[in-house]
Amino acid sequence: MPDISFPPDEWALILGGSSGFGLATAHKLSAHGLNLCVVHRDRRGAMSRIEPEFDRIRERGVSLVTFNKDALNAEVRSEILDGFARALGGDGRVRVVLHSIAFGNLKLIGPEAPRNDTARERLAKELGIDAAALGEAADQLFAEGCDGVQGLTTPPVYSAVSYLEEEDMALTIHAMGTSLLGWTQALRKRGLFAPDARVLGLTSEGNSVAWKGYAGVAAAKVALESVSRSIAVEMAPFGIRSNIVQAGVTDTPALRMIPGSDHLKAQARIRNPFGRLTTPEDVADVIYLLCLPESAWINGAIIRVDGGERISGASR
Repeated sequence: MPDISFPPDEWALILGGSSGFGLATAHKLSAHGLNLCVVHRDRRGAMSRIEPEFDRIRERGVSLVTFNKDALNAEVRSEILDGFARALGGDGRVRVVLHSIAFGNLKLIGPEAPRNDTARERLAKELGIDAAALGEAADQLFAEGCDGVQGLTTPPVYSAVSYLEEEDMALTIHAMGTSLLGWTQALRKRGLFAPDARVLGLTSEGNSVAWKGYAGVAAAKVALESVSRSIAVEMAPFGIRSNIVQAGVTDTPALRMIPGSDHLKAQARIRNPFGRLTTPEDVADVIYLLCLPESAWINGAIIRVDGGERISGASR
């Protein structure tokens, strides 16, 4: 039986809840008695992995409704909310909205400049060995988890023919940023929010540092943060609090789509005071805390959940 933290008629709506942060949060909130509506977009072949996760949630005794639909289409959003409203019944209300949509373009904005890093070649020469053999050894050790050799590894490969265009940028900003506003407005208009509701989104360190291939997503994260602040101010009179969680580097399906993600993970482990990556469960734990009545005075904030990774200047 769940450890009850929420009234039986309250629900969480998770946008992007079939993997990563969204799924971890679904498990955490359901373990504390919160009913769930999960919106996700997955191919049929992925459901053999996803359905057992949903079954685990149902086994906790909470209600779960799911929609494998396009959360970014306004007409589809209305259809989902019609179905969700039926599941809520007359008394059900939305306590939590979590925006965890990971859909965007991961392209460079232009061609890479020629590399002038000669560390591998110079070290091989000093050691009297073949540079290619040294590179192969470094790549193998890196793949086995030896983060310290990353400077000697084969660099990440980016497309040399396809670059980020304005349409790519606009689609990414909508998907991972401003779509939060449309969902929040639609829920408020329908009167589905609980008196003490929480709207939450997810950002990353890419909001303030430039990772290669991350320009579109970075712009979306900044837009998400701005939208959240506006919700925090303009919707506070309706009992809605809005905050953003800034997770440390986390090994999720979304991160693995970023070119060079293995190097990002290695750098994060080296920098992090605890020597490990953030996990989806770390983030879900904090999201749960932000949903409790005791966190009601946190509004319009960006909260880092990274073990001190962001403020660490350590390199080894």
